Amino acid sequence: MKKLPIGTQSFANLRKDGCVYVDKTEFIHRIVSGGRIYFLSRPRRFGKSLLISTMEALFRGRKELFEGLYVYDRWDWSQSFPVIKIDWTMIDHSTPEDMKKSLVFHLKRMAQRYGLTLSAESAPDCFGELIESLYNLTAKRVVILIDEYDKPITAHLFDSYLKPVQTAVHDFYQTMKGADEYLQFVFLTGVSKFSGLSIFSALNSLDDISLREQYAAICGYTQEELESNFTEYIDSAAGYLNMTGAYLLDQIRYWYNGYTWDGKTAVYNPFSTLKFFSVREFAGYWFSTGTPTFLIDMIRRRNRADAVLEPIVAGEKVFDGYDPADIGDVPLLFQTGYLTVKQKELANGRPRYTLGIPNSEVYEALLTCLLQAYGKYPGEQIDSLRLTMERQLTACDEAGFARSLEVLIATVPYELHIPREAYYHSLMLIWMRMLGFSIQGEVLNNLGRADAVWEQPGITVVAEIKYHAGKTVATLLDEAMTQIRDRRYYNKYTGKVILLGIAFSGKDIGCRMEIICNETSPREIVP
Repeated sequence: MKKLPIGTQSFANLRKDGCVYVDKTEFIHRIVSGGRIYFLSRPRRFGKSLLISTMEALFRGRKELFEGLYVYDRWDWSQSFPVIKIDWTMIDHSTPEDMKKSLVFHLKRMAQRYGLTLSAESAPDCFGELIESLYNLTAKRVVILIDEYDKPITAHLFDSYLKPVQTAVHDFYQTMKGADEYLQFVFLTGVSKFSGLSIFSALNSLDDISLREQYAAICGYTQEELESNFTEYIDSAAGYLNMTGAYLLDQIRYWYNGYTWDGKTAVYNPFSTLKFFSVREFAGYWFSTGTPTFLIDMIRRRNRADAVLEPIVAGEKVFDGYDPADIGDVPLLFQTGYLTVKQKELANGRPRYTLGIPNSEVYEALLTCLLQAYGKYPGEQIDSLRLTMERQLTACDEAGFARSLEVLIATVPYELHIPREAYYHSLMLIWMRMLGFSIQGEVLNNLGRADAVWEQPGITVVAEIKYHAGKTVATLLDEAMTQIRDRRYYNKYTGKVILLGIAFSGKDIGCRMEIICNETSPREIVP
């Protein structure tokens, strides 16, 4: 099997090392053919750096790296261009002064690679001198590729360095306006679209393609790309986890798919997908690389739990440039990858977006953080509670299981509750998964969709969850059990099957359990 490019941001290294490469050169060819100055926003660890590196190799004319790829027969390899690539993750931006010195150092070192010596002392002057010197040296216009352009801003969003850093970055980017005649192509990536940095005001021809339908899959993996590029890894993981290929794909989709920027084209989180194929365990890989404690604190401080628990309808202004000193919670959650476009529609000719959490990985991790932040359930007691609830389920202890649910819901304060069935459904799934249960949500059969299924060797629990503040717990439990029976959610499982109804009515909680035994083939149960 080809190597997995986990953490590989260099296109040249990826190709030389024989790693899996999901071909995105068609998008690059389309971009270069259609315009000159572009901006792309995507969350962290979503392939932006690899995209920049691929562009660099193209403009440098490294034909040997592109054999077999879309762009190979469509690129003019007879010419190359000088490239200035600035990766802000490599710039020290601890303080405004550190950032200025680090920028000057990197620009002068870049100039030395071309045999040039820069005389300027400030970062903006060095940048301008380097652009003009490269043009004079090569008689060709310069390509500028800037990765994570907003890194120094996001690093200081909530401290006193924000304003001076913002000013320094503004002055640096302003250089490109005066150097326009020397520029062949400019491409910038980042997480957020901030106003006041001169990029979006000074570069009048800049094309923001972040939400453009034809570039929706420029980063991340589509379903087709996943299945065609990772066939061997899919087969290997299915064998290791004792799953069918189809069932495994459903689980990978549930965990890591769901990011869209046009409301139609869904893509997988590339980092988490690669980590899953490497480890062969479902986990929150992307989330764990940068747990957003400041986001959780912000949500709790502003009492905006609804932003992650319910879909949000927003107009196009939510994607406009933001003032870094006053960024809203919804734009911040979207730009950082915790919300994505679930639907886009036109209202009187203007776009309207429905935003929601992209997938199970993000949803579980976020809500777990919220539950801990709001409810403060003792972490050291989670394993004990899980074992207790496992015993209660397998023993059909209705009263005991209901008491355990009461313990959990008591840790969640009133302001976090949303009086809707979908909320309690999601809350139950998060609780059970947080406790270590391998729960599947929204399990389909030919007659409907079960809320949750828990499978263990020799036992399956099929659950239906109901909420209604105006009905009694008993009535809701009757409805839950009737729905399980009428739609035969249990029918495809063999062995011991427990039917579980859970009801929430205001502050009252109840559950009902029934056991059936399906032998070699599923059969009907008698009420």
